[in-house]
Amino acid sequence: MQRRHLLAAGGAALALPAAALDFAPPRAPAAMRVSPDRIIDIAVGIRPFRAQGPRIEAERRFGKTLVHHYGHGGSGWSLSWGSAQRALALVQAAAKPGERIAVIGCGAIDLTTARTAQQAGFKVRLYAKDRPPRVHSSAATGLWTPDSRIVASEQAGEAWAAGWEAMARASFKVHQGYLGLPSGPVEWHDGYVVSNEGFDTALPGHVGEPDYPDLHPRIADLRPLGKALEAGEHPFRAGQARRFTQLVFNIPAYQRLLLDDFARDCGELVQREFRQPRDFARLPERLVVNCTGDGARTLLGDTGMTPVRGQTARLIPQPEVDYALIYRGQNVVALPRRDGLLIAAMGEHDFGSDDLRPDRAQSEDAVRRLATLF
Repeated sequence: MQRRHLLAAGGAALALPAAALDFAPPRAPAAMRVSPDRIIDIAVGIRPFRAQGPRIEAERRFGKTLVHHYGHGGSGWSLSWGSAQRALALVQAAAKPGERIAVIGCGAIDLTTARTAQQAGFKVRLYAKDRPPRVHSSAATGLWTPDSRIVASEQAGEAWAAGWEAMARASFKVHQGYLGLPSGPVEWHDGYVVSNEGFDTALPGHVGEPDYPDLHPRIADLRPLGKALEAGEHPFRAGQARRFTQLVFNIPAYQRLLLDDFARDCGELVQREFRQPRDFARLPERLVVNCTGDGARTLLGDTGMTPVRGQTARLIPQPEVDYALIYRGQNVVALPRRDGLLIAAMGEHDFGSDDLRPDRAQSEDAVRRLATLF
């Protein structure tokens, strides 16, 4: 269409009555094809829950400066960039500009810490036993949940909550820079929370889990609760539903992009396993950022650490499914990731468990529960 025709068409549209310009009603969400025979992979990872909250502090040990940066529970990907900025301040206080530093690990916290240090002008060498997808962060669900399994002592009070909010907001800001890229590392998706009993019914906790603080009001502008829907406004076989919009991480693409960016900026990746704290002393770098996650429980003897087992199943991708689904009261979450329809469910005894053996029956049961909605 020539430009004058395009402008004429636009002018004609503007002259139409308002009723003729009404947008078509949103189409009904495509049904998820959820059945056990569509499971193509099951992954198990360990969330590094720390009763005192994330450890972000420096100490002198073995003639080196150790910056500890671990213990983010189920919020590693969500808090990663903001938390890395706090760790960077400790690095800058102890290292010379442009100095080479070491970062231990290759998960969400480790990769974003390394990239944050590179962007600040430091040379970085990553030391890790494994790399994606053989790290715990690869088994994460991928929903932006900065308050997932994160808690602090009552004595921490307002200062701790304000620090958490600052990390959440800083991370959210950085994640926006990854929107629109060809690999889709970060994307916005609509979603639905559905419930048979209603949203005011209290849900029982899992065995051994603490009471988590209600941090949502502090970031309600970034993650609104969403709109309650009437029975005729959603297609699910559930009594009530609420629609929301939230960030989703396509974790394989995100990890690959971070590794590529790290290598492009002359980062080095060395395969090495650390079995005792003194192994840090053998590194040539004067400053070491310890991002070992759950590994700190045994490596450093951090008694505040508690492993939390997490299992996800991937179903054959369904590109037409572009919404997340949380089945409240049934402990099932489904995410429309590019590598497949991801199904996650928490087991009754996962808190305190570091068992990495896949439990196919657990995933199949979650898939069947989800199937009852369609």
